[in-house]
Amino acid sequence: MFRIGLTGGIAAGKSVAAARLAELGAVVVDHDVLAREAVAPGSVGLAEIVEAFGEGILAPDGSLDRPALGALVFADAAARGRLNEIVHPEVRRLSAEREAMAGAAEAGAVVVHDIPLLVETGQQSHFHLLVVVHTPAEQRVGRLVANRGLTEEAARARVAAQATDEERLAAADVTLDGSGDEDELRAQVDILWQRVAGEVAQEAEADSV
Repeated sequence: MFRIGLTGGIAAGKSVAAARLAELGAVVVDHDVLAREAVAPGSVGLAEIVEAFGEGILAPDGSLDRPALGALVFADAAARGRLNEIVHPEVRRLSAEREAMAGAAEAGAVVVHDIPLLVETGQQSHFHLLVVVHTPAEQRVGRLVANRGLTEEAARARVAAQATDEERLAAADVTLDGSGDEDELRAQVDILWQRVAGEVAQEAEADSV
């Protein structure tokens, strides 16, 4: 199994890269999806979040009111840290399950862990290859305003809540430029895939000797 950690700042283009990797044959484990599973109604994670932040973060149907929780944690580093302490261990458990399933299905699987907060949570050493999709912070603020309807203040708060561009770039084994259009980014992913396929083939050959 070949494990890739994929990360990038909000609105950098990471989702485009992840989708292309899946098209090329990788098993993509989306940690945002796992984070939603970790706090689904009836989960231990949701119960712990209510205990930490109060019932005001619940929607009328008993599910997590994400905008209400987001308004709390994006403005408060301590609150964000407490939320991460609750959610991240459960996400890691779920991701290990997904990876084990991929390995059982195919011995030479390429498993991509799509993790928005990979650097922030100190997981840099967990992968054969760490890929960062990089788009400068100012450009990402512009995308959040233009494409997601955020105010500039809200967009800057979202960007500031994550690692800096410099921190992510320092951790990267491979950097993909997400500042252009989606086709340009997909073309870079195709080149990366050729490299990964070569390394996987070499490993398989070495194991067979």
